[in-house]
Amino acid sequence: MPPAIAELVPEYIRAFEAYTPSRPDPVLMRQYGVEHLHRLNNNENALGPPPAARAVIEAFEAPRSAIYPSGDCYTLRTVLAERFGKDPERFLVGNGSCEVIASVIKAFCEKGDNIITADKTFAVYEWVAEFSGFEARLIPLNNWGFDPDAMLAAMDARTKILFVCNPNNPTGTWWDRDTMERFLRAVAGRAIVVIDEAYCEYVDDERFPDGMELMERHPNVVVFRTFSKMYALAGLRVGYVCGQKEVIDYIRRTHIVYSVNIVGQPAAAAALTDDQEHITATRRMVAEAKALLLPAFDELGLKHVSGDGNFVMVETPASDSLIYRQLMRRGVMVRTMTGFRFPNWIRISLVRQPVMLDFLAAFREVLQNLGKGA
Repeated sequence: MPPAIAELVPEYIRAFEAYTPSRPDPVLMRQYGVEHLHRLNNNENALGPPPAARAVIEAFEAPRSAIYPSGDCYTLRTVLAERFGKDPERFLVGNGSCEVIASVIKAFCEKGDNIITADKTFAVYEWVAEFSGFEARLIPLNNWGFDPDAMLAAMDARTKILFVCNPNNPTGTWWDRDTMERFLRAVAGRAIVVIDEAYCEYVDDERFPDGMELMERHPNVVVFRTFSKMYALAGLRVGYVCGQKEVIDYIRRTHIVYSVNIVGQPAAAAALTDDQEHITATRRMVAEAKALLLPAFDELGLKHVSGDGNFVMVETPASDSLIYRQLMRRGVMVRTMTGFRFPNWIRISLVRQPVMLDFLAAFREVLQNLGKGA
């Protein structure tokens, strides 16, 4: 008799709980009986892509779908190299940042190794490590931010990668240059340090460290960036990692080629050609949204956390899943934060003011009904 299927599966896979994405918007709208849905759950840029990237997408001709894309994103890597003044071979492009996270972990970890990151940050670092059979050591946040000393104290001879989300999703906190430098000197090349800068374009502060510059002094540093957030190409799935040539060569050995689609590559390249106005406009939209939401949360007596990034978190007086369902019935979709280990908090993407006003009206109504016991 053949073994049960479960007996063929490693224990660390059997113990892992799969992530379940939300259903498509039309399905959700039917489920909750609404005619519109404001998407405030995934930190998408409501302004859409920069004009040059938009033009590339609109000009795409359907017959080209029959042609494979560049297997190693040659042209996009060349554009990135020109933008940052580095060799194209120091860039590796993936199907969003999630793919390059997996490639880095596969390249450096083996049985018995561990990675270190925060307990309340982008969960994919932890997920990929654990469903690959590696230990994820999760360090509590300190004052809403990554704790460098505690991360260093957690290191041992089997620590291969330290993930630092800078700015952190979902708190928006970040290490300044001095903090990052002290941390990197203390690591002293004993492990790879991944600096995830998915939201770096949202920071306008001279104290913010530039990972692209740090890697020139610290060869164990690799940097993640994405076109999903600031550049509004989330649906095309383009992210990349940059590091020293030797480091990237090892990561490339674990990386799947042809994974970035034929539209995403040129759209991402074009996005870099005219991005300054787009970045300025997006930062202005985010600042205006914060100026509207944060005083409202103060007025409601609700704790909130808002660093840098196009999102804010607020603590709710009831279950985050209950708040989610009540807001969905009013056509507003937010992110519940229990999965981020912030029970009874929600995260709201910062978008244009009319949508922010709709969110506030719906949120106030939900809280008022909860206060009445409805």
